[in-house]
Amino acid sequence: MTRPAVVAIGRNEGERLRRCIASVAGEASLVVYVDSGSTDGSLELARSSGASVVELDLALPFTAARARNEGLRRVCELAPDTAYVQFVDGDCEVIASWLPRAIDFLQSHPEAAAACGRRRERHPERSVYNMMCDLEWNTPIGPARACGGDVMMRVAALKEVGGYRDALIAGEEPELCVRLRAKGWQVWRLDAEMTLHDAALLRFGQWWKRTLRGGYAFAEGARLHGAPPERHWVRESRSAWLWGVAVPVVLCAVTWRFGPVALLAWAVYPLQVLRLSLRGPEPLKVRAVRATFLMLGKFAEAAGQLKYLLHRLAGVRGRIIEYK
Repeated sequence: MTRPAVVAIGRNEGERLRRCIASVAGEASLVVYVDSGSTDGSLELARSSGASVVELDLALPFTAARARNEGLRRVCELAPDTAYVQFVDGDCEVIASWLPRAIDFLQSHPEAAAACGRRRERHPERSVYNMMCDLEWNTPIGPARACGGDVMMRVAALKEVGGYRDALIAGEEPELCVRLRAKGWQVWRLDAEMTLHDAALLRFGQWWKRTLRGGYAFAEGARLHGAPPERHWVRESRSAWLWGVAVPVVLCAVTWRFGPVALLAWAVYPLQVLRLSLRGPEPLKVRAVRATFLMLGKFAEAAGQLKYLLHRLAGVRGRIIEYK
């Protein structure tokens, strides 16, 4: 059976990295670990686990996109005939049945460039933020517009589009998928368990930074591919500007002009939460929590949009936004 190479990326993942490498050691033809400046012994751990290690040059900004490209480059150097590569974040554990399942799918679907499955949060019960990550990753089965960081990719397709875009500090996978689909390739979400992820999101500040990073990605993605027919992340960017900036500014102006009675207008936010709570198959409590944080997240996303705009105006390249 054809075996894929695996590229794991990370920084200071510790025991999570050990689990990650161990989960693919028996199924992968080659395991490459790309490190972004760890100080916790991750490099030694990876080497002792049998992985080929790539240390990113500290003089250049770290991004997940750059790390994955460097990992793919090492795979092509060590095993140039490799047809498939599984990308995985170092805080994830690959489910034992996933690699052969993804290989079988890609071999039987030559038009598919990428296959991803169900990524689950290891400890959704530990915080509401972990729970929301788990819900976020439960995407529809079938042809998809994008994948996440954990994905099986066809090497030939990656080479055709030039791999990931190194400079992107977030949203690099959906941006790659835009370019793949433009070349006629397909991206699929399979009905299969893929990875267990350890988000370790336990504080509001962590969630805020992660959501702000999402807003930054929306802004950059819309700039790169916002024109028709793709309209990549245009709707998401507009939603962040609307609910995170425009509506609050208008409501503040109305309240200042008409006094306390105008405070009733602020009910537009709880009403929007109520509307969003009516969506989805989950229990009402879960839907209500998700809806509440979706609305709160508009402010974080707007902050990310503003951050990107300021970087563009200043001609500054963005730095990775870490939340762990």
